[in-house]
Amino acid sequence: MFVLISFFLLTGLMPSIVSSYPIRLAKRDVNPRTKFVVAHHMVGNTYPYILQDWLDDISQAQAAGIDAFVLNIGSDPWQSARVADAYTAAQQSNTSFKLFISFDMSVLPCASSSDAGAIRQYITTYASHPAQFTYNGKPFASTFSGSSCTFGTGSVATGWQSVFAGTPVQFVPSFFMDPTQFSTLGNIMNGALNWNGAWPISLTAASISRSIFGMMQSIVPSLPSSILKTLGSLETDNQYLAGLGLPTTNVATNASSSLSKRSDGSVYMATVSPWFFTHYGPDTYNKNWIYLADDHLYARRWENLIAARDSIDIVQLLTWNDFGESHYVGPVRPHSAQPNSQAWVDGYDHQGWLPLTSYYAAAFKSGSYPAITKDQVVMWARPHSKNAVATSDNVPKPTNWELTSDTLWAIALLTSPATVTLSTCPSNSRTFSLPAGVSKISIPLQSGGNLHAVVSRPGQNNTVDVQSSGYTYQEGSVPTYNFNAFVVASE
Repeated sequence: MFVLISFFLLTGLMPSIVSSYPIRLAKRDVNPRTKFVVAHHMVGNTYPYILQDWLDDISQAQAAGIDAFVLNIGSDPWQSARVADAYTAAQQSNTSFKLFISFDMSVLPCASSSDAGAIRQYITTYASHPAQFTYNGKPFASTFSGSSCTFGTGSVATGWQSVFAGTPVQFVPSFFMDPTQFSTLGNIMNGALNWNGAWPISLTAASISRSIFGMMQSIVPSLPSSILKTLGSLETDNQYLAGLGLPTTNVATNASSSLSKRSDGSVYMATVSPWFFTHYGPDTYNKNWIYLADDHLYARRWENLIAARDSIDIVQLLTWNDFGESHYVGPVRPHSAQPNSQAWVDGYDHQGWLPLTSYYAAAFKSGSYPAITKDQVVMWARPHSKNAVATSDNVPKPTNWELTSDTLWAIALLTSPATVTLSTCPSNSRTFSLPAGVSKISIPLQSGGNLHAVVSRPGQNNTVDVQSSGYTYQEGSVPTYNFNAFVVASE
């Protein structure tokens, strides 16, 4: 027990471990509001898009329970034309699907008044558009970064005020700053987006070694590994809520800020994501790391957000089409543009995660998990062992590769109790007796195998029999490193 306590103290996880799990955030003392699920859409990856591609994206996203696309725009001059196409497509779709813009301030300039004017032009152009997502009767806008932008003024607060001068906007940015400092920005924020809450980013190879983690599991085998691994993303929700002056489980309910007193109310936008792997060398984007997404992170994160829905207004899915970081759930269309990510994206379709998105989005928006009307299995795995060595890769293994597990992860959605058999080959198989509802299961991967799942019941033919095509798990030597996920789902 001394070793266990010492481990918690060293890693800083003790305060969260004593919280109930899944962690439940306190209810707001406000009237319930409509919940929304939106998906981040990288306009930078749509250069070849035609109007039909936008229509197809909108149709598929809405079918998965997504209410709006968050159009991430950068500095390319052609992106304004794609944004116009997106708004046209949303209007032509004759649906309730909406759009709003997220200004990518990691690439957009923000040093002058003309920079402010360029952003303002987007706002004024679409503020009254039928497809514009609005909140509290105002057009909604967000950012990626931007907490140091002054637009040629004397402060961040006055800089952003100059951007929205004359146009009331529900501004819910992703400012990468200490949430306790939100109040120093005055009244420019109408809420906050917690971008990094989607992954347990505080868990790194430097902060927790796999060997120590394995020792802890042997000492306390009943402690689910997922509890340790997902706490980092849950803790930040409380930090953001506190920064917005909203009650949480860890902050006194009388915590307040100027935001919590605004008549329109502040918006907390949480995030969820199924994966993260990027593999760019110093000669390109110089991004080469993973965030840990094992142990059914996508489902567990959704479940915690649903349990905390009284404190959350919007869930943003990261992402629909960010291929470079491997967290896309939409298709790689013929007209999709990839940011030199073909080596780890081509052949790795992620649309199998959309059935889970639909299920959990419905639960978040309604407050009740929907009935499961057909048996379904979703499964995913990496294409090679974490210990494999690449023979033809100029970029080394991604940072934090040590945290991964060579495992086939699967989720079964069952209409009634059944047995589910997972296998990668005849010699590597396990059968689970599962109840109706959602079950999270897994088996170790084995060299040379594929991914196969069967759902069966006595006296019935198999209701699900799905296996991968074009996938083979490898150990030993591989040509290049690929820590992306191969995703398979039954129809």
